[in-house]
Amino acid sequence: MNDHRAPDEEFSDQEMAFLRHAQFGELPPRVRPDQQVELTETDAPPAAPEPHWIWVPQG
Repeated sequence: MNDHRAPDEEFSDQEMAFLRHAQFGELPPRVRPDQQVELTETDAPPAAPEPHWIWVPQG
């Protein structure tokens, strides 16, 4: 990301709101509580990785 403003330049709240909108656009509408659903995981949780052992023979 390019930052073209001077380090000491400050913007008003209204200017920041405009710049945020210009960069990110319009946000989608907020999901109402009656539209939310409970998440149900369908995949099994990932198994713990196997430990990596290095066998060194004792001479």
